[in-house]
Amino acid sequence: MNTYRHLTNQEIGQLCQQQCSAEDWDKIEVHEKFDPQYVTNAHFSGTVRIGYFEKYHTQEGNISRHSGIHLATIHNCTIGNNTYIGRIGNYIANYTIGDDTFIENVDMLVVTEKSTFGNGVLVSPINEGGGREVPICDNLSAHFAYIMTLYRHRTQLIDRLKKIVDRYCEKIASETGFIGNNVIIRNCGCIKNIKFGDYATVKGCLTLQNGSINSNAHAPVQLGVGVIAKDFIISSGSEVTDGAMIDKCFVGQACQIGKQYSATDTLFFCNCQGFHGEAASVFAGPFTVTHHKSSLLIAGMFSFLNAGSGSNQSNHMYKLGPIHQGVVERGSKTTSDSYILWPAKIGAFTLIMGRHTTHPDTTNLPFSYLIENNSETYLVPASNLRSVGTIRDAQKWPKRDKRTDPNRLDQINFNLLSPYTIQKMFAGVDILKNLQKIAGEECSNYYYQNTRIKASSLKKGITVYEMGIWKFIGNSIIKRLEETPFKSIQEIRDRLQPDTPIGTGDWIDVAGLILPISVGKEVLQKIESGEYNDIDTINKQFSEIHRNYYTYEWTWAIDKIQLMLNKKIAEITIQDILSIVNKWKESVITLDKILYEDAKKEFTLTTQTGFGADGDEIQKQKDFESVRGQFEQNPFVIEVQNHIQRKEALGNELINRIKNITC
Repeated sequence: MNTYRHLTNQEIGQLCQQQCSAEDWDKIEVHEKFDPQYVTNAHFSGTVRIGYFEKYHTQEGNISRHSGIHLATIHNCTIGNNTYIGRIGNYIANYTIGDDTFIENVDMLVVTEKSTFGNGVLVSPINEGGGREVPICDNLSAHFAYIMTLYRHRTQLIDRLKKIVDRYCEKIASETGFIGNNVIIRNCGCIKNIKFGDYATVKGCLTLQNGSINSNAHAPVQLGVGVIAKDFIISSGSEVTDGAMIDKCFVGQACQIGKQYSATDTLFFCNCQGFHGEAASVFAGPFTVTHHKSSLLIAGMFSFLNAGSGSNQSNHMYKLGPIHQGVVERGSKTTSDSYILWPAKIGAFTLIMGRHTTHPDTTNLPFSYLIENNSETYLVPASNLRSVGTIRDAQKWPKRDKRTDPNRLDQINFNLLSPYTIQKMFAGVDILKNLQKIAGEECSNYYYQNTRIKASSLKKGITVYEMGIWKFIGNSIIKRLEETPFKSIQEIRDRLQPDTPIGTGDWIDVAGLILPISVGKEVLQKIESGEYNDIDTINKQFSEIHRNYYTYEWTWAIDKIQLMLNKKIAEITIQDILSIVNKWKESVITLDKILYEDAKKEFTLTTQTGFGADGDEIQKQKDFESVRGQFEQNPFVIEVQNHIQRKEALGNELINRIKNITC
């Protein structure tokens, strides 16, 4: 525990000799181990507390600074132990500064008024014209923001959420700022009303105004050269660097914003990356990634997005202003120079290529290609289920989760196949079959939601969707029955019983969290009733829902199995299960073989173009193989082959374990 005392007359005299001054020396208290030799050319005003100085700080190039205060004006501050403050252009005012912190060559570091440090700032995602404002706060999760953004029709709910954030803001409001322990602030311009968490590193920023940098020892935050940030919150583990400009933004955990990226009125949730381009009024759900100078994300909701160079959207049709909006569901990609005229809604895991101005809604046809041809929008249903790129994306996202903070704000479900996507495949099959039935099987083109579907694409879409459904259903039943030596069909039926009635019906993707809509409605009702009345409680409920995902998933899966078999669990036979497993095997192996052939396209002669400079065809092939490797040795290709063998063995194991059960 720190013990403070007044300065002695001898210490005051020494400080004066070292070009120090104070408006009132009696208002300065120091740690009992304080040594005045480490304070020079400093002026103090207001109430000041100073710790002791016993350690060195070593900076880049092995340059050491002994802790202390030099060339600085300090007003109304508490300065921790072993902190270094030097070369302050104007002053540091109204801050509590932690231990082992390093502050050097900063123009101004000040709290000007009672501040909430970015908390409560209204951000306008999705609709640039307003109406979906979200008050940001330190512990904002993607799911909390999703509800506040999209459930505006439930006015009591929105009022409750606003009051919850307001109470949090009132709780943390202070006339004194906070700089945590082991913080580095160097070579910065004007810093006003900023809260710094432990282990934050802030170097070369031009302007920081009204914000929170929620760094901690587990997940430090870094702010770099040329950054201009106003009205913001930056969460643990994130980096905002290289001339980025953010205004009215929330930056979630483990995000990377840099290389002159510009963002305003945007919510970035965990693991987003924004480089070179621009975002305006965007709800950037987890893993929204854009890396290119010419890319603009505007007035939309995205998640697990990979935006190609020149990707663009329009929210202004020059009538009533920029009031239009769009949704691109999880896992989609935009190719170079793609364009969407809002309003539009794009289904999950869709590849968007070309310009689209007809306002398509493909939410019930996921895993598709949306392609421009002669200024028309063509839809190729289920085509992305056959793409090696889709599977690669699903594998890479968990590996690219850079969050190191044990307190994870966003609950992320990485599953490619889930009740959320499979229910859309069921709907997709019905849509395509109805189109075929209404227009006739001889029709060459079908029309759906302002898109054109070729007959061949429609037929393939039905087939691939059905394979995807059987793959999920088989995965579910094999997982449920694994590692159990059943002796009778009744034991199997008992195991097939769901552990909870929760999970039937529609499912939704709440910005990365996949859950039954019935569960989501229960959370909303408890917020409206006041049972959930603070942010942490609501976030804990989202975490609990995420932990129960597989329990809920089985309830949904067994409900679908009963509908598909037209039987209740008590009527399911061994033959029914064997039939499901065989269809699963066929679907998995067929899809894997399609992926195998799709991967092989990356090793054709065409893809070798540009290799083997100044040589013949043999040199071209050798150069290609030295860079890309051989097809059969590619890690993904090997994994596909192994996956076929593993899945076939898994299905055969269950078949052999239950096929001889007769009663």
